[in-house]
Amino acid sequence: MPMLVRKSLRDYRRALIGWTIGICVFVGMYTSFFPQMHQNPDFYNQAAIAKYPDSLRKLMGGLENIASGTGFLQAVVYQLFVPMLFIMCAVILGNKAIAAPEESGTLELTLTLPLDRKRLVVERFAALALGLLGIAVASLAVVTILGSSVDLGVAFDRILAAHTGLYLLVLFFGTLALAVGAATGRKALAMSVAGVYAVAGYVVNALAADIEAMRWLNRLSPFYYYSEGNPLVNGFPTGDYLVLLAGTAVLVLTAVLAFDRRDVGV
Repeated sequence: MPMLVRKSLRDYRRALIGWTIGICVFVGMYTSFFPQMHQNPDFYNQAAIAKYPDSLRKLMGGLENIASGTGFLQAVVYQLFVPMLFIMCAVILGNKAIAAPEESGTLELTLTLPLDRKRLVVERFAALALGLLGIAVASLAVVTILGSSVDLGVAFDRILAAHTGLYLLVLFFGTLALAVGAATGRKALAMSVAGVYAVAGYVVNALAADIEAMRWLNRLSPFYYYSEGNPLVNGFPTGDYLVLLAGTAVLVLTAVLAFDRRDVGV
């Protein structure tokens, strides 16, 4: 493993450990509620519909089948809370790649090493991708093991498909933060751009089916390619996931070119 990738992962270790524990505990805690819902499906389905207004239900994935294994995982794990929590983690880590060390003055020392700027950005991205992959694998294990213990009844290949999409989604937003940081050197701007795009993309994707004016915007939302194929039901939506990968690749290239041409004071 390249030296800078190892160093970056060491620098991220506390954040990675904390986020891994937090996301896994969140997933595990909510997954443990499923048996109670599954025993009273009519009550919980009706309660979910009655408790939330229609617009909020759309943002939370509908909630119509929350007492089924697939509906429960979609609403509780893969629709809103876990993706947004994981995206927050990815954006923070993406900010640590370039913008945060530049603002703190430590990036200048790194740039004095016999390492060109393009390779620095690529290796920082590799560390980000590996760190997020570790969190994704740990949370996948929690969903799989607890899902089996509470009898969710969802096949592992479907959970793997949904979790792969989750990883690609958060990697996209983490890379977006890295790219904005590489282009500007400003961590607040990188955080704002990634955060606003994530929230706006989610809202557009959730409401586009019922609001005609939003439908053309939906194709610009990463959440469309994350959820449109319904991987918990249909398995891997290969084409959609390739779009997320292509978007991430474009952001990496943008970060490399922007950082290579920018004056960072060395």
